[in-house]
Amino acid sequence: MNTETLLLRLRAELDDGGLRGSFLVRDLRTGYEIGIDPELEFPSASLVKIPLAAATLERIRRGELDGSAPIDVEPGRATTPGPTGLTRFRHPATVAIDDLLYLAMAISDETAADTLFALTSPAEVTRLTREWGIFGITARHSVAELSDTPAERFDPTDVHLAHALAINAGTDGQGHPVPQLDITRASSGSARAFVGLLEALWKPSKVDGEVAARVRELMGLNLLRQRLSPDFVSDATKWSSKTGTLLNMRHEVGVVEHADGGIFAIAALTESRVPAAIQPEAEVLMARVARALRDHLRAG
Repeated sequence: MNTETLLLRLRAELDDGGLRGSFLVRDLRTGYEIGIDPELEFPSASLVKIPLAAATLERIRRGELDGSAPIDVEPGRATTPGPTGLTRFRHPATVAIDDLLYLAMAISDETAADTLFALTSPAEVTRLTREWGIFGITARHSVAELSDTPAERFDPTDVHLAHALAINAGTDGQGHPVPQLDITRASSGSARAFVGLLEALWKPSKVDGEVAARVRELMGLNLLRQRLSPDFVSDATKWSSKTGTLLNMRHEVGVVEHADGGIFAIAALTESRVPAAIQPEAEVLMARVARALRDHLRAG
């Protein structure tokens, strides 16, 4: 199947499944790539934790922070489904910066991430990514704001109303009355921008080698594997990734390393037109599209 035919088929599948997305797969050995609307910008949700981790580790490398330093963390007191880790703790805890990085990346712990943001502001995270020559990713707010949306204000039986608002209230320019969904106010990025970040972490770049290696390790420890992972994990591959979820948006970016030496950076950022909180079919579809793009690029 030629590239044009494949892309038409995958666009139709996404549309039939109620999804719009920004996808990009890049062969990190050759630089060849294939994508669907890779420049389309989305609120990044928890994907912002990747540049946050890199920025924190860079400041540790420079001696501005001590990775072993204990940080007092107040409990998150989360009462809604979703948040994990320290966010659900009932009592204060003391956690080292290095361990906060693990919690933020491996289980997407919001309290851990915001404790790190208190040390390195969103503006500083953005500045460091620009310093590394990575453009198109912007950190603008705390991660706790991702759990302060209309969905948390509805009774669980009415959560579809929050998703209907998310789906129907946006503007053509991607503005939105829900600030976390407005790309001018939310942390944001595109598939191309996140693949650029992944390439900088997996290949020699302006990112310090030890910093990049630790971010790769943290992404390899990701325990949230319900989206792209089933299509990329095997005995002959290593999959390292980070997910992001916000109302009707489901994202994942990662790198698959094959035993034969192949290495592909993959970004899938999606939004659904279906007003439902739980959509396993959407996750299967986004994985199938990402896998088809990778398979086509690998076969070429």
